[in-house]
Parts: sequence; C-alpha cells; structure tokens
Amino acid sequence: MTHDLIVIGGSYAGMAAALQVLRARRRVLVIDAGLRRNRFARHAHGFLGQDGVPPEQIAAEARAQLLAYPGLTWLEGEAVALHGARDAFEVVLGQGRRVAGRRILFATGVRDALPAIEGLEDRWGRSVFHCPYCHGYELDGGAIGVLGSSPMSVHQAELLGDWGPVTFVPNGAVPLTEEVRATLSQRGVTLDETPVLRVEGEADLRLADGRLLSFAGLFVATTVSPASPLPEQIGCEITQTAMGSILRTDGSKQTSIPGIYACGDVAHLPHSVSLAVGDGAMAGAQVHRSLVWPEM
Repeated sequence: MTHDLIVIGGSYAGMAAALQVLRARRRVLVIDAGLRRNRFARHAHGFLGQDGVPPEQIAAEARAQLLAYPGLTWLEGEAVALHGARDAFEVVLGQGRRVAGRRILFATGVRDALPAIEGLEDRWGRSVFHCPYCHGYELDGGAIGVLGSSPMSVHQAELLGDWGPVTFVPNGAVPLTEEVRATLSQRGVTLDETPVLRVEGEADLRLADGRLLSFAGLFVATTVSPASPLPEQIGCEITQTAMGSILRTDGSKQTSIPGIYACGDVAHLPHSVSLAVGDGAMAGAQVHRSLVWPEM
C-alpha cells in the first residue's frame, strides 16, 4: 500500500497533522518511537481543555481518537532511512520493514542539551524546566533559580519575575556586560556569580563556596536539535536559532525538499504542547492541499 502521508513522530504535532488528513478520508501512516519530549513531566499545563492532565493520558486519548479512523495505520518503531521523491517516498523502519508514501511529515520533536551540571538532568521536567508558561504557575510564587546556559538565559531571568523572586546564576556561561547587569537589576533579579557544583534536593544549587541556594524550581535555556538524523541525512535545510537548530519550512510547512513537510518543535519556535498542536493542524491541512492541488 502507498499511503498518502507518512508521519514520522507520533506525539502531539504529528497526531494533530494526521487528524486533518484522516478527516479528508486519506490514508495515513504514523511511525512512533514513543519518545515524547515532555515524557518526564508529571502534568501538562497551558493546553486549553487539558490543563493539569498527565502527558501520557493526553497522548493516549489522542491516539485512541485517531485509531477510530479507518484510514490510519499506526506502527511503533523508529524510522532509520528515507529514500525517494515526492509521490514516491520509501521509509525503512528499524526492523527492516519498508513502507511507501506520497508525502512525508517530520514531527520528530527535538532533543534538549542541558548544561553539564551534576543532578540537573535527573530533575529535568520535574523541578528543572524551560517554559514558564508550562510550569511557572505551579511554583506558587516561590523562589526561582535561573541557570546560565546561553544568551537566552538572560531573557528567561527577565521574564520569570512574574512567577516569583528570581536569582540568576550565570555559572560562567553568559557574558555579564554592564547593560545585562542593569537590565537584570531593573527587573529585580538577584545575581549570584559563584560557580555551581551540583543540584541537590528538589531544586537547590550547591555553590563552589559551599552555600546552598534553595528554590521552588529551576529554569534553564536548553539548546535544541532535531531528535532524528533523518531530515538532515536526506538534505532538509537546517535553520540555526538562538535556541538551537530546527528544520527550515516555508509558509505551507514544506521543507526545502518537495513533498517533505515538518511541524511541531522540530520546525517551529517557541515550544509548547498548544503551539505544537496548532502547528501540526496547519501542516496536516497543507499536506492535504498539496495532494488535491499538486501543481501548487
């Protein structure tokens, strides 16, 4: 069977895109490796109608709704190779199975690179976060620590003041110009330039001078990159941003290769479940339009 669309990545954006094409009575294959970006979080927030719901519950309910459409095929596994061209793509799965599709949609999400600080990764998604709109409210106005990782960290420290008192710990990763210092001071941000040894407790920083800074939560600006190597391997253009690398797409969500589309975190900034779903819905509609009007 040749599917009208093969979606590589079965998380929120990929499912939202698949839904639009399924409702157009087209054949859709979703290949899902099961590695949602927010799998470490206990609850998803800021997503209208699903605020506070565990991410795995949202994903499971969405998948069940997609499976009600007869045009859907769902395969659990990893796409390891992609060949062909528009209207004649072939995807190879990890177990060697080959599937054919007219259009490809990358909804693989991104990987988050964290600073190499002991204990930081273990708390990712639990008490260490990147999005204040997703996790800031639940800190209940408590003290917030912002760890330096890139110039985006200063932006985080400025923004987070609406969620609680902020201490910015640059940890040698961010140049502290006089302008930066003045901006942080104007926003009421406390600055502590002592190097960080490790993260302890829920969200406490042990500093090199022995002090322990206690926080309700920590925020860090991660550096992102596409979670799958396939887009780059087949030649999709990559865009470098202040937050890392994502796939370049045009207004129709098509990548630099005809017939290959991308949506969600791997192709759109900023990142949240709400924005991923919206981007996926747009991508699905655009894919369907390309099937109806291939000359466009």
